[in-house]
Amino acid sequence: MSRSRLLPDNFTLALLSVVTLASLVPASGRPAQFFEGLTTVAIGLLFFLHGAKLSREAILEGITHWRLHLLVFASTFVLFPLLGLALKPVLVPLVTPELYTGVLYLCVLPATVQSAIAFTAMARGNMPAAICSASASTLLGVFVTPVLVGLVVLPHGGHAASSSLDAIGRILLQLMVPFAAGHLLRPWIGGWVKRRASVLKFVDQGSILLVVYTAFSAAVIEGLWRQVPGHALVGLLVVCAVILALALSLTTLLARKLGFDTEDEITIVFCGSKKSLASGIPMAKVLFASHAVGATVLPLMLFHQMQLMVCAVLAQRYARRQVRVAVEPDALGAATSSK
Repeated sequence: MSRSRLLPDNFTLALLSVVTLASLVPASGRPAQFFEGLTTVAIGLLFFLHGAKLSREAILEGITHWRLHLLVFASTFVLFPLLGLALKPVLVPLVTPELYTGVLYLCVLPATVQSAIAFTAMARGNMPAAICSASASTLLGVFVTPVLVGLVVLPHGGHAASSSLDAIGRILLQLMVPFAAGHLLRPWIGGWVKRRASVLKFVDQGSILLVVYTAFSAAVIEGLWRQVPGHALVGLLVVCAVILALALSLTTLLARKLGFDTEDEITIVFCGSKKSLASGIPMAKVLFASHAVGATVLPLMLFHQMQLMVCAVLAQRYARRQVRVAVEPDALGAATSSK
């Protein structure tokens, strides 16, 4: 019997296990330095492989749909930060100041790539546009997210590891240089990477687990769980649910008000309402002081699982609706011809 889409997937269970391990056996001293170095190498390898996998043809196919992309980018980098700031009077009483900083950080992140495209495909949306929007969002996030962190997050209590300009340089060096190198080598290694999707998945998930372990180890040593009471975790679940519900509702409403068809609406909803765990955790390692990373990425981890569960249900509803729309004209045509 297959697992319900409402239950956590294996990767989420692995994340929970790593957080538990870091809470019980946090790395410190030489082991912590070893894991920091290993994490840096793993993240560089991850972005190298993603660069080799990225298809220029798919992006060029969808890039002309500028109205759709503009709405997705506005939702990702404008709507979300405004929600995080506008809801502050409601959100702050529910969580600690450190967790609210994490919520704001969540709001300034780029969209996720893999799951946004997967859900768009499942719901029968505009796939070329989804590939273009999700990929471009990740690339833009390298430049936009550090700036938004400086404008939105740090004034509300964030612990910066560096200035926005310095952070952009560090992200370019640690993330974009390997990404660009992989993309330049794509003609020679792209086929190998595509045939070995399991390798990319292993590096993808393994690098995130390493970052989570090192981040939570540093945070636990600094007293993370003493600073985050149980009621704040419950409040954080409520906060993530409210932000996700508003993002889904507003992107759907805007897509319909602006006259997009159903396929484009699906792409806008799934690309404009999701936030990237794969980009967010490595960026947090660069943007924030080590002891602050754990609390900063905790809202992202909860939001990530919540968006997967909710969007899985929503994608199935869209798919059924698309099937009905496709079947009804055929049925009507058959009935007319039989008269």
